[in-house]
Amino acid sequence: MEIKEVKQQNTLQVRQTTPVSKLSELMGSVYPEIAAYVAKKGITLAGPPYAMYYNMDMEALDVEVGFPIASADSGEGRLKPGTLPAGRIASGLHTGSYESIGDSYNALTAYVQEQKLEPTGLCYEFYLNDPGEVKPEELQTQICFVLK
Repeated sequence: MEIKEVKQQNTLQVRQTTPVSKLSELMGSVYPEIAAYVAKKGITLAGPPYAMYYNMDMEALDVEVGFPIASADSGEGRLKPGTLPAGRIASGLHTGSYESIGDSYNALTAYVQEQKLEPTGLCYEFYLNDPGEVKPEELQTQICFVLK
């Protein structure tokens, strides 16, 4: 786990409220849609897919699903321009299934408290490999808490 400064990052994203039980379905439709759009427009991706969480209400999760891109774009249809915020973040790597990610969230929360830092409540995850290509125990997710 680490604390680091990050620069603002342009994104293409879809923001939606969904129950957590439908999150993988949302991601499964958005990521290919963005990939097709960036291929059509010749846009350069600037990182792995992400999800940014604006709340932790598992019945009405306010989530933004997208990709970082190298330069701003206006989007199309439900694909909107966005940004990952600049500033300090606390970051940790979760290795394993998405079902066990809560343990890594708890560990990162404890680390932030030990460092006497305060999260803003905004967090995001980068999905570093594809669940269709690796075993669940090999999945890697970078968890980032935006700090005050």
